[in-house]
Formats: sequence, C-alpha cells, structure tokens
Amino acid sequence: MRLTDYTDYSLRVLLYLAVRGEGLSTIRDISDAYGISKNHLMKVVQQLGELGWVETVRGRNGGLRLADRTSALTVGEIVRATESDFALVGCFPDQQGERRACVITSQCRLRGALEAARHAFLSELDRHTIGEVAQPHGPLSALLGLSSVIPIVPVAPAGGGSAPLA
Repeated sequence: MRLTDYTDYSLRVLLYLAVRGEGLSTIRDISDAYGISKNHLMKVVQQLGELGWVETVRGRNGGLRLADRTSALTVGEIVRATESDFALVGCFPDQQGERRACVITSQCRLRGALEAARHAFLSELDRHTIGEVAQPHGPLSALLGLSSVIPIVPVAPAGGGSAPLA
C-alpha cells in the first residue's frame, strides 16, 4: 500500500509541530526543514486546521502549533482522514461507493486477503500516536533544524589519570 504525498506531508507537518512543542512555526519553517514546496504545505495545513488538529495564529508574529488533543491522535486516524482512496483493487468500493465489475467476484478469495491486509495495515497505524512517533524530541529536533545537539564529551582529568564520574 502506498500513501499519497498529501498524507505524507500531513504526517510530516504534525510530526514537526509535535517535535517543536512550545511556540509557533511557519509553513516556511516546515518547508525548509523537509525540502517540500510551501504551496503543497499550505493546502495540507488548511485541512489540518479545518480538522482542528492544527491551530493557526494570524498576523505578523503568527504561525502554527498543534492543537491540544493532536498528540493523542493515532497515525491511523490521520491516514484515514487524509487518504482519498483505500480501494486497493477495482472490486473494492471507492469513495463514492462504486466498484468495477469483475467476472470472478463470486469465487474470489483474493479480495478477502487484500481486505484483511488493508485492515491489518490500518490497525497497526492505530497503535501509534503522533506524540509517540515524535519521540525522542532531541535527535528529531536536530534533524529538522529546530535545535543543535551539542555532544557532551567528558573532560580528561589533569595528570592523565582517570577520575571517577560524579
């Protein structure tokens, strides 16, 4: 199963905002962090705002942040809301409930196997929340350009001997 870029970008926006935590981010910040077009992200952010998952603050110092409950959303919930088509094959109903005719439908076991696979895929995504996949914040923050991680290197004691660590 392949997710659309729209769903991928939706997940990335929510992940970015979850890692960012406090404060506001702009579409430009997210665009720069992932190397994604601002125009693509604007449409995604609009829908995420309409769903109540992202709060938008207008004005000169405006930006985006996660809504209070968004960290508890499952990846499966997000995928279901942003994917437009789960009809893996033509005999599955599409968004309008239509399906293509198939001569083997009455005896086909493949459809059941594919339906079970789709269910398993979404069930697995339902086991993970945005808050969970945004962990650990530190390394993800560094990769997204939100902070610089400075490694802590123990200083060797004078005289070349080893000293106990406190």
